[in-house]
Amino acid sequence: DTEGLLRIKEENQKHYRRAQRHQEKKEKIQRHNRKLGDLVEKKTYDLKTQYEHLANLRRTHILELTSVIFPMEEVKTSMRDPADVSSESDNAMTSSTVSKLAEARRTTYLSGRWVCDDHNGDTSISITGPWIILPNNGDYSAYYSWVEEKKTTQGPDMEHNNPAHTISAALCYATQLVNTLSLILDVNIPKKLCNRQVKTQQGNREFCGENLSRHRFTRAVKKLNANILHLCFSQHVNLDLLHPLHTLRNLMYLVSPDTENLGR
Repeated sequence: DTEGLLRIKEENQKHYRRAQRHQEKKEKIQRHNRKLGDLVEKKTYDLKTQYEHLANLRRTHILELTSVIFPMEEVKTSMRDPADVSSESDNAMTSSTVSKLAEARRTTYLSGRWVCDDHNGDTSISITGPWIILPNNGDYSAYYSWVEEKKTTQGPDMEHNNPAHTISAALCYATQLVNTLSLILDVNIPKKLCNRQVKTQQGNREFCGENLSRHRFTRAVKKLNANILHLCFSQHVNLDLLHPLHTLRNLMYLVSPDTENLGR
């Protein structure tokens, strides 16, 4: 029993010495982990600082781009309310009908419900100059109406101020701006649109080439609006400000100096 007790004591001493070595290793590993933690924290702070610096650079480039090359502003139009015109042509029209027409003109069907749209048809948005404008309400029917009319009318086109020309030019500039913004922001846009005078892989020139049919034009506009919304979502633009059909107005909200997360 005494010999067995001695052996147990010796084994206990060995375990104790081994436990001390493990404790030293543990403390060493903890010190190493604390150093790594401090290093990671410093690197994280440096990375955050670099992200903020990069965001400021992107923001500066975008504001320069949209103030010098692609300036956009709201242009008031002199359109008369159809309710007023109707009331003048029909003296028997009641005031309630006039108010209903005015209300319908300022209403848009969005996300399964009717919402009030104060900008609907009252203003236009210009890009690169006051003469290149888009209807604020997203109604570009003047383009394909003009294209369909040109198919039946022969002869040179002398209408340089035709709304179809300004709509095509504005959409072309908007496409170019969106493609440039995606490069600056390093955000991949979901739809491919070409803004140059070359044919894309699908064989189309988007907006700035030959006259597009109604189907191709509508499809290209939808792709452009989808790209703009994608950029707005990536920069955390207030969703309450966005409308799926307001092409240039959504772009204005995106590149506005008031957009806090522009450049993220």
